[in-house]
Amino acid sequence: MTSTRALLRVGLAAALAAGLSGCISLLPKSKPAHLYTFEAAPAATPAAAPTPQAAAGPAVGVFWANGAFQRESAGDGILAITGDRAAYIAETRWVAPAQVLFDQAVQSAFESAPGHVRLAPRGAPAPTDYSLRVDVRDFETRYDSGQDAAPTVVIRLHATLTQQHQRTLVSEQIFEASVPAGRNRVGSIVQAYDKALGEVVGQLVSWTNAQTTSA
Repeated sequence: MTSTRALLRVGLAAALAAGLSGCISLLPKSKPAHLYTFEAAPAATPAAAPTPQAAAGPAVGVFWANGAFQRESAGDGILAITGDRAAYIAETRWVAPAQVLFDQAVQSAFESAPGHVRLAPRGAPAPTDYSLRVDVRDFETRYDSGQDAAPTVVIRLHATLTQQHQRTLVSEQIFEASVPAGRNRVGSIVQAYDKALGEVVGQLVSWTNAQTTSA
């Protein structure tokens, strides 16, 4: 009798475990991640600089051709490089994949900056004269002086501008920024991303406007 009851208890426990195996656990298995975002912080504009309306002139449509993004950094993890080792900063995430946030930052920078270039995403009805492809080669946090020292954020872009109708190359350029973080803290690292992104995207916007004007 005792043996029978023991077998029944074992069978009931197994059935209960099987029933719960498809449920979502309410107990966290790891600490929740802190979420951050970034944007291309614009450089200070001189007081005498013309307004966007005055400097724009006739608008030039430029098709935004999504380029490649460093695969290790394209997701929501913040990539950290120490020597030949790569890892992601623990318990820290971007609010969205870095590739998505980067595209949004570029679009916003072109919209707010003085100049005649207007980016047109895929599927936009407006005609475009040029196509701009930007490949993000590096988007990472480098601990060149060891894990305890403040790191440096490195962002490097390769931009290619082509003429839409004639399918000819107008120009291509590398843009790079290396910004040391003030401290080895996530908040300081995110601020360094903002500054580095502002530098390279600002250069990209100015270069695109200049190339389409001369062309």
